[in-house]
Amino acid sequence: MKMPAMFVGHGSPMNVIEDNEYTKKWSKVANSIPRPKGIICISAHWYTNGKYTNDKSHPKQIYDMYGFPEELYAFKYPVEGSKSLAKEIKRAIDGVKIDNSWGIDHGTWAVLCKMYPKADIPVVQLSIDGSVSVNEHFEIAKKLYKFREQGYLILGSGNVVHNLRLINPEIEGYDWAYEFDRYIKESILSRDFSKVIDYKSAGASHEKSFKTLEHFLPLIYALGVVDEEDSIEVFNEGCMMGSLSMTSYIFR
Repeated sequence: MKMPAMFVGHGSPMNVIEDNEYTKKWSKVANSIPRPKGIICISAHWYTNGKYTNDKSHPKQIYDMYGFPEELYAFKYPVEGSKSLAKEIKRAIDGVKIDNSWGIDHGTWAVLCKMYPKADIPVVQLSIDGSVSVNEHFEIAKKLYKFREQGYLILGSGNVVHNLRLINPEIEGYDWAYEFDRYIKESILSRDFSKVIDYKSAGASHEKSFKTLEHFLPLIYALGVVDEEDSIEVFNEGCMMGSLSMTSYIFR
């Protein structure tokens, strides 16, 4: 059975210890799909020079965020890894190396703890190679498609809009954030992924939407494993804290 692919706008790490409209949807969508054999996650927070995956049987949990309540750093998500899955990823994508100095970062566990709270599905991360173009990321992602056919869930975790310099807790979203988020959504729903890859064609709204690409690129990986038979659904939509888009997609 072919598994879906997903992109999740993960937003603030506080979602781990909160129960809100976004986290409820993460849980709901997980319950709407078959149980995956394993999960390949492309997280915004493993941004590297080169391509890497990890193959430890018990990857360490990375607390790669600062200034949050102690409760968040005490949270445990003791998921297992998969040496065999990491090996197959290496075979599928040229140039991938093993790096176990990383592990499972909050772009991964902060979402999966709501989707699969028992931490009973193996998870392997694939890093985002910051040295290649957006289009090259799309081509790399295509090589992951076969894993969907083998029963693995492909999960991109980032944010369409992510600009921490412009965070404003007093509002939901800036006009430019909604504008860029809408441009991406309309391009995806019309299956014109080239417009997502060429995100600058959105116009001025892209200029403030992110300063670096790491939170945007996980979406490109999710799009790269979509085929023409997949339905496209938006779950969670909108912005929070001014400059974070929570809009998420499932392809099945």
